[in-house]
Amino acid sequence: MTIIPAIDLINGQCVRLTQGDYSQQKTYSSSPVEMALEYQKAGFTRLHLVDLDGAKASHVVNIDTLKNICKTTKLKIDFGGGIKTDDDIRAVFDAGASFACIGSVAFTAPELTKSWIERYGADKIIIGADVKDEKICTHGWKNITDTTIFDMVEGYAGMISHLMCTDISKDGMLAGTSVSLYEKLMKRFPDVTLIASGGVSCVEDIEDLEKIGMSEVIVGKAIYEKRITLAQLRSFELKK
Repeated sequence: MTIIPAIDLINGQCVRLTQGDYSQQKTYSSSPVEMALEYQKAGFTRLHLVDLDGAKASHVVNIDTLKNICKTTKLKIDFGGGIKTDDDIRAVFDAGASFACIGSVAFTAPELTKSWIERYGADKIIIGADVKDEKICTHGWKNITDTTIFDMVEGYAGMISHLMCTDISKDGMLAGTSVSLYEKLMKRFPDVTLIASGGVSCVEDIEDLEKIGMSEVIVGKAIYEKRITLAQLRSFELKK
């Protein structure tokens, strides 16, 4: 199992939100670069970097932070938040990101997203889906659509290599993950690498994901709140 530590950015600082609510913001570090270096020193190879300013502004904002982390570390970074245009995604890859995570645009502009997959390759694009009761959510999780995550993924049949799924009822709550939803997704889309996101609160939550065959999981708030140590997380990767 690949553990992917997360850094969420607002004003160049490491923060976490609760269920995507910007009014429920907690700052954990003023130096994302130092945080990334800590993850690298602990032995991790991946980083999930989220531009919350970009998500709010509908264009990439924290590009300099991405550049600095890419220059300073050897981490493979997947970057999301605010990628809406050709210029946005080009800037993200030019800054050194290994993957671009496409969120709302994957639902609202599937043809544009497909053009990016064709241009940059499916192995470079992560489709990020925020869901509640299996329905796709957009616009900062305020709009719950009538489209299920299963229908959305079907719309990209044969094109998706990576899918990150966040259950917004779990995100930032430290109350466990959506194991049953992930089981359904893996069964229906066995050729897609599924990335679990949201709700990891303890080692047992990761063990539950490991039992169902999950290969990648993002861990954020549980690290900051010291619910899980970096050494405990690394133990899962060392089993590979």
